[in-house]
Amino acid sequence: MLAWLTESTVGRLLQTFFISMVPVLELRAGIPYGVSLGLDYHAAAAAAILGNLFPVPVIIVYVRRVFAWLRRKSAGLDAWISGMENKAEHKGEKVKKYGALGLCLLVAIPLPGTGAWTGALVAAVLGLRMRDALPAIILGVLIAAAIVLGLTYGVSYIF
Repeated sequence: MLAWLTESTVGRLLQTFFISMVPVLELRAGIPYGVSLGLDYHAAAAAAILGNLFPVPVIIVYVRRVFAWLRRKSAGLDAWISGMENKAEHKGEKVKKYGALGLCLLVAIPLPGTGAWTGALVAAVLGLRMRDALPAIILGVLIAAAIVLGLTYGVSYIF
């Protein structure tokens, strides 16, 4: 049943998983990267989705504590963190207005400045509970994966 799971395939799946964990890249880069490595669309999408979602609970739960610790270390870090929080607050306006739907849409649009990392940061800055934020972020990641998969398939079909 798992005959397709060779050492080479596992390596490509892990590369796709880890690329999708990287902020800014996320699954927007992970899915096309996995497909370019020769993974089929389902495997690339699954690895990218799991990699993209992996850091989300950690961000929601711990980012405020990490920010507080970093602020104590340096004034430069304090200014950088304040900038990140201001951006998250600004992006959080739609989340405040539309709730879980706003958070889902923020994550679902596969453009820079959106995605699971941004959604998790916004959820943490706004003080949303994990049980409220996580389902919206998961749904947003699934929608983003469908969009990126469609674009990847379309581009690879053309070429």
